[in-house]
Amino acid sequence: MTARDVSRIEAIAAVAPEQALALPLDVTKEDQIQAAIETAIARFGPLDVVVNNAGYGLIGAIEECTPEQIRRCVETNFFGTLHVIQAVLPKLRAQRSGHVINVSAAAALSNYAGFGVYGAAKAAVEALSESLRAETASLGIRVTLVEPGPFRTEFIGRSLEAVPARLPDYDRSSGKFAQFLKVIDGKQPGDPARAAQAIVSMVHAGNPPFRMPLGRYIVKKLRDRATELQRLADEQEANAIAADFPAGG
Repeated sequence: MTARDVSRIEAIAAVAPEQALALPLDVTKEDQIQAAIETAIARFGPLDVVVNNAGYGLIGAIEECTPEQIRRCVETNFFGTLHVIQAVLPKLRAQRSGHVINVSAAAALSNYAGFGVYGAAKAAVEALSESLRAETASLGIRVTLVEPGPFRTEFIGRSLEAVPARLPDYDRSSGKFAQFLKVIDGKQPGDPARAAQAIVSMVHAGNPPFRMPLGRYIVKKLRDRATELQRLADEQEANAIAADFPAGG
């Protein structure tokens, strides 16, 4: 297990020192990624499962987000995941096995006012994972996208960056959503321990799904999105087909 501040996870690793190793890792630094991978392999042997769950949120209207905040958010949530994947693929290809688990977010399925940059980064992780799955299926490498709903973690309190200045014109959109997040913090329906156990069980069961929704909220969100897309296809089918060359042309 890894973290930018390794002191946060040392106590967890100490519970099972023969099975866990706490390593410092900032996923925006490629040299640290490679060092962590090599250290883990030297200690435990070939990689079986790689979990990309590093990330944090950025709350604010798109206009309000600074260029520096946008870059940091995308660097961590998307490029960090991408660089870890690129670093482990040579190992997984050589052994013709392995399981890459990328943690997504509800905002990647359909986004909210105020989560524009964060949701975009997580949506990029989803698109990346779709290609990764297609590219590596014949190599014995499995890919799973974990799509969690709201879980009772420290994400809102500790891992959510706010814009430096808010514009009153967005009070009823992104501002309202920011207030909602404060209200639900600590009351989210998802149980992190049960989610972790579900992921472990999925890995051990074999034949893992590509998408793994976690929580009742995300199941509803998936169904609502599917209904929306089906309705769009029905309503726009004639206009869409009209853009093709005539049959036989």
